[in-house]
Amino acid sequence: MSTPNATPISGRLDFVLLFDVKDGNPNGDPDAGNMPRIDAETGHGLMTDVALKRKLRNFVQLVKGAQPPYDIYIKEKAVLEQTHRKAYAAVGAEAELADDPDAKGKKKRKGSADSVDKARAWICQNFFDVRTFGAVMSTGVNCGQVRGPVQLTFARSANPIVASEHAITRMAVATQAEADKQEGDNRTMGRKHTVPYGLYRSHGFVSAFLAKQTGFTAEDLELLMQGLEQMFEHDRSAARGEMSTRGLFVFQHESELGNAHSHSLFDRIDVKLKDGVTAPRNFADYEIRVDETDLPSGVKLLRRIG
Repeated sequence: MSTPNATPISGRLDFVLLFDVKDGNPNGDPDAGNMPRIDAETGHGLMTDVALKRKLRNFVQLVKGAQPPYDIYIKEKAVLEQTHRKAYAAVGAEAELADDPDAKGKKKRKGSADSVDKARAWICQNFFDVRTFGAVMSTGVNCGQVRGPVQLTFARSANPIVASEHAITRMAVATQAEADKQEGDNRTMGRKHTVPYGLYRSHGFVSAFLAKQTGFTAEDLELLMQGLEQMFEHDRSAARGEMSTRGLFVFQHESELGNAHSHSLFDRIDVKLKDGVTAPRNFADYEIRVDETDLPSGVKLLRRIG
């Protein structure tokens, strides 16, 4: 599935991503009034893998202009079935989705096994997020499923966070009816949730085997790493406060299977509060210790940031 002149990935990769938030809401929970996500038992802040992938998708869309082979499958206002039909047309199987005279004019949604495979391959070639993260494309017009070579965990804060709630005032109303109801007092009240400070950590994995299946290349990997480094720089908003990537540590394996267990490598990146700090409010309140001694044979540590 790879594109011409693309460089394949030769070995497995594991990485640690550190990022922080100051006076912002990194990932609101719609089931809790958009409050920052929190582990109910420990008080640690959480950010979902889905939210991180959204920021990476937005970064690639911004940099590459959503053009093949870097188009984005899951994007705002996308109708996925239309993409599936476009894939069938591109591989010459559009006739398989023609009107079904035996089903009162309904469109067919299932192609042959061969057409499904070709449509899936076409989507992988043209859509960065599918060949990177994978996708379930069997709903509607069937284009099968893709297991993505890149996976991310939830991000979790190094220490418990405090979710602050603020009352805010807008000196305007949305409609004339609201203005009439308030008799000229056009102030409206709202709520805003922030985290005073939190340093978050997420782990990532890149499978060389699955990369071969989707066509994810070394060039795609470099773009992904650039996204991890810079995605917060292009995602500014009043709600998110200050968010920045603070560390990106990549463990590169010589072997496709890997030369060490990922958890043993992740344990080499230690995040601790400095002595005397009880309420962290800056990245400088933390000490990041990286153990680079006696790395397992065949493993190289690349410090992208940190």
